[in-house]
Amino acid sequence: MPDASPSTAPAARITSIDALRGFVMFMMIFVNDLAGAPDSVVPDWMAHFSDRHKTGSGMTFVDLVFPGFLFIVGMSIPFALGPRLKRGEPLWKIGGHIITRTLALLALGILMVNGEEGGGVAWEAEMFLSGILAFCSFMPRKAGPSEAKYWKIANLCVRVLGFAGMLYCALTFISKRGHHMLTLSPLHLHVSWYGILGLIGWAYLATAILFLIFRTRRTALLACVAVMTSFFAADKYGFFDNFWPAHFVDFGGTLGSQAAITVAGLLLGTILITPDMAVLKSKVQFTLLFVIGFAFAALLLNGLYGISKNDCTPSWCFWADAVTAALWLGFYFVCDVKPVKFVAKPLSIAGQNVLLAYLLSEMQESVFDLLHLGNWYDSLSEGSLAAAIARSVGCAIVILLITAGLNRLGFRLKL
Repeated sequence: MPDASPSTAPAARITSIDALRGFVMFMMIFVNDLAGAPDSVVPDWMAHFSDRHKTGSGMTFVDLVFPGFLFIVGMSIPFALGPRLKRGEPLWKIGGHIITRTLALLALGILMVNGEEGGGVAWEAEMFLSGILAFCSFMPRKAGPSEAKYWKIANLCVRVLGFAGMLYCALTFISKRGHHMLTLSPLHLHVSWYGILGLIGWAYLATAILFLIFRTRRTALLACVAVMTSFFAADKYGFFDNFWPAHFVDFGGTLGSQAAITVAGLLLGTILITPDMAVLKSKVQFTLLFVIGFAFAALLLNGLYGISKNDCTPSWCFWADAVTAALWLGFYFVCDVKPVKFVAKPLSIAGQNVLLAYLLSEMQESVFDLLHLGNWYDSLSEGSLAAAIARSVGCAIVILLITAGLNRLGFRLKL
């Protein structure tokens, strides 16, 4: 595999990445909502494998949704950080941006995880609303230059209010077991795990750093995928037991297997910005070899550790890489090569502000409970599998439509 030119200049916005992101977010909202339906209604193949099988090796399509999003995070990094490098932005400033985004995702993730242990529906609703306000950016599209400064002041005030709300939620939280999330004296933050957003934050941090080091050198990035995947085996044999940072983050899963998925996404994403891959045939050939290679690696490692999303086994990671890359190639043809508008447009719009969509979807349950609509919503999925699927599809569509509408009004989340 030849190394690419070290150029980091991005191409125009890639519709297929937005569309794939929108599709994965639709599936994430769908499967999360479907998980609330009765087990008697939902078949095993539409639930996490580990939810129905306490032992054994395997996965369902549900187990590929989260790693699919990790993969897309990696594909997007060249387009997020490439322009900063191109215009000569200092590395310390880019590093500050990366750390800020990571801390934001960790903060949201920790709040959400603690919320699962208690706090009440009012606390949950306040927490999600505060998180949305803390990272929001809003300005009407028709606002002129003279109005922009007033909108910036309004943005700042709302963000300060949001951060204050997040801090208040952290300080006032008490779980069902009686523990506090955050205490100031002594200073202590309760973290059982980092949540989905926190795991994405750690993977983003590791992958962004590797991009700054290796840029578009694909051989080096492939080596990083191999090394990070080997963290899983090393962790199994206690390699990181006496490593101080391992007390705060899981090196085998979080910074190993899961981050390797994101680096694999970065590896594939480089073919969209380097001159040696400018021809369509080159992109297709590389992606097909990518899919075949990772699928073969998944088969080779299946007997060693099995397939498990919860354990982050290498075989699960490699299957996720292969499947997501194959999906992207399909979207690339119908969105960028020969655009099919009724596919490309709605999915690409849905994929342009997925953090807002995710927070709204997670906030939905507490809002319904506050409005005394929780029992009504639950009843929609009790009749049959068709009813459960209809509810979850409707939920995903409504959430994405609300997100698109807010974006059109100039309201977005920006970490």
